[in-house]
Amino acid sequence: MLKITTLIHAESTTFKLEGRLAGPWVQELERCWDSVVGTMTSHPLTVDLSAVTYVDSDGKDLLKKLHRQGARLVASGCLTSCIVNEIVQVPRRGERAK
Repeated sequence: MLKITTLIHAESTTFKLEGRLAGPWVQELERCWDSVVGTMTSHPLTVDLSAVTYVDSDGKDLLKKLHRQGARLVASGCLTSCIVNEIVQVPRRGERAK
């Protein structure tokens, strides 16, 4: 189960996720993202993963995609912090991007 709360403010939009980003919930987040991003022009977008308890490989792939599209990923705790660090990490010279 994943709860997605979209907080739209005058100058920013935050997707607050709670639960497991796995299975059909990955597609649901992508649908939510696409519906909001399609209507925004230049709002900063944030995905708050602080209350996420599990992320499967499809969820990680979606988070990478959202990050490439400009989303700021916010995490707390070991699991989500590790995932976010992996996604936003800039490869060092001689390393290949993941």
